[in-house]
Amino acid sequence: MSKFYIVGIGPGSKEYLTLSAVNTVESSDIVIGSKRALNLFEDIKTHKVYLNANNIKEMIEYGIKKVNDGLNVSILSTGDPGFSGLLKTVLKTTNNIEIEVIPGISSIQLCAARLQIPWDDANLITIHGKGVSKELISLINNGNPTIILPNLNMDEIVTFLLNNGVNPKKNVAVCERLSYDDERIIKTPLKNLLNEDFSYMCVMVIY
Repeated sequence: MSKFYIVGIGPGSKEYLTLSAVNTVESSDIVIGSKRALNLFEDIKTHKVYLNANNIKEMIEYGIKKVNDGLNVSILSTGDPGFSGLLKTVLKTTNNIEIEVIPGISSIQLCAARLQIPWDDANLITIHGKGVSKELISLINNGNPTIILPNLNMDEIVTFLLNNGVNPKKNVAVCERLSYDDERIIKTPLKNLLNEDFSYMCVMVIY
């Protein structure tokens, strides 16, 4: 029976791909993903279809159609599909096809490893595609580290925190482009982040 696979591809570099992810893509008839995601599988001959921020729903529907035609389809999800990944979007779109999720290593996990944070006690929050809410203020005051996937603009969350009474000297860390050669980790008081220029590939930790 044909199947729709949602494949977690980890934080970005090949060394964090799981063997299961590689085997699943190799055995699929079609693989759908962003250019950055598909580049991880450049040596695999599976038919590749490009996905971008503007055609996600269209590409999921394309994948569903191909599964209904009897093909195995993989769609690539950065990090783990279940945390700010494609699982939620795919489940809203699919109907009457078999789905399998291949978990991946989230940037949240790698961030916790780099900073040596036992993340079973951490507050985990994603702001991807959402606005910052005041729920965040109560979380960062509960005594546990708060690990955040920010939206595209880091200044958004820093400004929000400062405008809502968070101590400008509160300790924070930003892990940028985790697993890449130009990975960067900054530990600094919160107020100093307004002077930094970050890419969209960041994880923020508030201690």
